[in-house]
Amino acid sequence: MDCRNLYNEICSFENLYKAFRKAAKGKFSRQDVQKFLFNYEKELLQLKHELEYFEYNPHPLKKFIIQDPKTRTIHASDFRDRVVHHALVNILQLISEPMFIYDSFANQIGKGTHKALKRFDKFKRKVSNNGAIIRDARYSNQVSGYVLKADIKHYFQTVDHEVLLNILSRKIKDENVIRLVKKILDNHVNKEKGKGMPLGNLTSQFFANVYLNELDQFVKHTVKAKYYIRYVDDFVLLDSSKQVLEEQMKQIDSFLQDKLKLELHPDKSGIFPIYHGTSFLGFRIFYYHKLLKKSNIKHFGRRLETLKQSVNSGTIDKENFEKSVNGWMAYAEWG
Repeated sequence: MDCRNLYNEICSFENLYKAFRKAAKGKFSRQDVQKFLFNYEKELLQLKHELEYFEYNPHPLKKFIIQDPKTRTIHASDFRDRVVHHALVNILQLISEPMFIYDSFANQIGKGTHKALKRFDKFKRKVSNNGAIIRDARYSNQVSGYVLKADIKHYFQTVDHEVLLNILSRKIKDENVIRLVKKILDNHVNKEKGKGMPLGNLTSQFFANVYLNELDQFVKHTVKAKYYIRYVDDFVLLDSSKQVLEEQMKQIDSFLQDKLKLELHPDKSGIFPIYHGTSFLGFRIFYYHKLLKKSNIKHFGRRLETLKQSVNSGTIDKENFEKSVNGWMAYAEWG
């Protein structure tokens, strides 16, 4: 694919139609989707025209608060804007995803939490020499090895637009694409100008991986960490030596601040023995077992009640209700 002429690919009717189908999947009962669907050819042609003649402007984001299980502020895009987001990501992911490391597990087809958890299990066996017990252990579960558990402080609020656009520009030479990306980023009003991405947007999920791919490459090729897993801004490194992880943590913290204008969360980042258990992807992971976090169980209880009400009111159908419940059950079975 010619990286100097991507904009025409994004604006093509075929790509916009594919984007529309993806954006509407599982949401056909929603009013805004039905309205678009009623005249979808006309709507897509209008979007195509606006994009091709640089007249496209996204609608203001709708802000609302959810408990997930902690309080989060979500900024939802208008449906026609979500079609544009899918159209953009359809093309850019063909270029970006081949550059991602194997152990980046978020928001990619064929990845996800299950594969990340399996990878963690493999790594903890490696660094502990298949569960070797520490010297002078008091209990039989005190296996050797350490985990650096890290979290980036306020990640989505602090992503730097200029840094992101520079990262994209290294590979994408079509200025019209960069201009569209900037327009989408600028549509999110943040406390600090030129910073942040809205939670809830497909583009934010995609750009989150593009941005932190810089960290992935640094960790693998400069720090040379063998056992590293990242899921969005939540990442772990494992090693048999605590001293090695302490040095790696210093290098990572410096890189984040100097190159990406981010910082590690002081309260959610640290180095712990494997046998203490590691909080990762909604579980407390020990060597021999995993426990679902209580906050996740409570969250699902609230989510289940909301889903029941949505079925009764006709907002979602029974098929989507069952899909949501079965998805959570499949996730919970890992604990």
